[in-house]
Amino acid sequence: MRRSSNKAFSRDGKRPVSKGGRTSKRQRRRAIVARRKAERDRAAQEIADRKHSWCNRLNEGGLAVDRGRLAPDNSYGVPNFVARGYYLNLPFACKDCGKQEVWNARQQKWWYEVAKGGVWTTAVRCRPCRRQERERREEARRVHLDGLAHKRANR
Repeated sequence: MRRSSNKAFSRDGKRPVSKGGRTSKRQRRRAIVARRKAERDRAAQEIADRKHSWCNRLNEGGLAVDRGRLAPDNSYGVPNFVARGYYLNLPFACKDCGKQEVWNARQQKWWYEVAKGGVWTTAVRCRPCRRQERERREEARRVHLDGLAHKRANR
């Protein structure tokens, strides 16, 4: 007589169990191999999905981040663009005039990787306001140094 091959499963439904509540080594091994294969397939699919979305973002205007060219910042955290792996165009409102601007990915790449700007900084002023602020600081510095020179001359 031939035994029926009705397989019972454990309470969690993942492991095959024989009628006596025990599994053979072969059954356990097959279950382990099947579980590992399912985990590998799921991980491979997640990686493929991430890579696909990353490629789409690069095609939409994003630029890849070169982590080796970023300035060291001694932080335990990681900025969003580093975790993401690419730069995106970031909209912002100018701090001085309130004009809506976009800090594009190319400008960000230059700022972080070439100029070695801090990775936690972002654009806050539009170009004309940056130029005006730079001129204001230069004038204040010149006035200060002229005052020091005048003070030293009158001693």
